[in-house]
Amino acid sequence: MRKKIVVLTGAGISAESGIKTFRDSGGLWEGHDVMEVASPQGWRANRELVLDFYNKRRKQALTAKPNAGHLALVDIEVDYDVTIITQNVDNLHEQAGSTNVIHLHGELFKVRSTLDESLVYDLDGWELKLGDKCEKGSQLRPHIVWFGEMVPMMEVAITETMNADYFMVIGTSLVVYPAASLIDYVGDHVPKVIIDPNIPTLREDPSMKFFKETASTGVGKAVDFIQQCEE
Repeated sequence: MRKKIVVLTGAGISAESGIKTFRDSGGLWEGHDVMEVASPQGWRANRELVLDFYNKRRKQALTAKPNAGHLALVDIEVDYDVTIITQNVDNLHEQAGSTNVIHLHGELFKVRSTLDESLVYDLDGWELKLGDKCEKGSQLRPHIVWFGEMVPMMEVAITETMNADYFMVIGTSLVVYPAASLIDYVGDHVPKVIIDPNIPTLREDPSMKFFKETASTGVGKAVDFIQQCEE
């Protein structure tokens, strides 16, 4: 039976493909208060602003391509059962060819009904406009988990994490909750591999291995480390 690798990815892996991160000075929120464009309150106050914000994000994301980090995660599916849990809303993991991706914070290229959240649709292109409605007649909104909303895929992610033989963290500071709490659900003796140019401050744990690198170079080294653990 193949060993299971669970991978938690954050904005850092997408940044290498040219997608701006939320927390950089030149990042997505520049010029906007977070609550204006990423909260139910902001949606109620100004739908046009929110739709325009995400339209621009989609337009930019359409120009991005998977990088070596994304592709390396696809390659390891040959030998391992790989589940990717991502905080990113882009579809770069899927573009690269990953077959099992859990999106914690929603998906940029999907939209959903404001009346019935179970009605989710693929968006053709980048633009969602006022007046675009679901089959029940309500305005469509971005299929994004906004601040103050529940993270519906969190329980699925926790279950996957608890079953991991190896846990890999790529390009995330582990400060955004609830995603950051996933590492607490990993078995005590399960190897945990952290890949990021800025290693987050974590409790001392002999099961952790750190690679102070970007995803494009770090994933390959992490896989080598995992294979050494198998020997």
